[in-house]
Amino acid sequence: MKFAIFGNVHQAKKPIIYMETLLRLLEERDAQVCICKEFYEFLTLNLHLQLSPSIDLFEGNDFTADMAISMGGDGTFLKASNRVGQKNIPILGINTGRLGFLADISPEEIEETLDEIYNNHYKVEEHSVLQLQCEDPNLMKSPYALNDIAILKRDSSSMISIHTFINGVPLTTYQADGLIISTPTGSTAYSLSVGGPIIVPNSKTIAITPVAPHSLNVRPIVICDDWEVTLEVESRSHNFLVAIDGSSETCKETTRLSISRADYTVKVIKRFNHSFFDTLRNKMMWGADIR
Repeated sequence: MKFAIFGNVHQAKKPIIYMETLLRLLEERDAQVCICKEFYEFLTLNLHLQLSPSIDLFEGNDFTADMAISMGGDGTFLKASNRVGQKNIPILGINTGRLGFLADISPEEIEETLDEIYNNHYKVEEHSVLQLQCEDPNLMKSPYALNDIAILKRDSSSMISIHTFINGVPLTTYQADGLIISTPTGSTAYSLSVGGPIIVPNSKTIAITPVAPHSLNVRPIVICDDWEVTLEVESRSHNFLVAIDGSSETCKETTRLSISRADYTVKVIKRFNHSFFDTLRNKMMWGADIR
């Protein structure tokens, strides 16, 4: 098997022992390994890790593999999924970050997980992706989001007006600090932090959640993921921010945004003994009674 490895280049010495373990286990299984060049340089130059000369390097999305491995937290996983894009390569997330909702394999489980992969004893979840369409060339460089697309005010004072349409039919105008359009995957990220609903994976839905709305009767709404959301934004500063999986660009007020489900999915590797509800309870303390 061939593995493409991505990693977090901002963690201090945390990845060293885990990467040494991972690479040793892959070598024992005669796996082919290629590593993202930026991560390779971080490991060798910053952390002084000695890596095998048989390891190939790649830049951007110029790689092929049977499986991708993300070594880091959920942010690293999102970046890896963006690089994998439409390659149809499943991604395994090993968590060396904090929460680890997408990257839910602990470093202590690496050997067991690789054994299961080589024995073909694992499951692959297909996660929907959002696609943004607009006339802004900067936003069109990377228009896909596994988690969410957020429309946010750019300054720190006045709110923005977001005229929202579903399949061309007016929904409402949000007077708010912003609006989050999220996939089921992203429902437990930014959307959840501002009061959005938890949505189970593979539910074929999109959540629309306002950020600090200036109204007591505005609530999040969940729609079918084969519908199109169109947004027109008014702002006193005549511009606003568009954040695609956390990576933001300034956008002009006149820009019309269309958001719909992309024509591909991100394939996420899960162990059979891991469930979405276990993650909710164990990592987010969902339903916990601490009295």
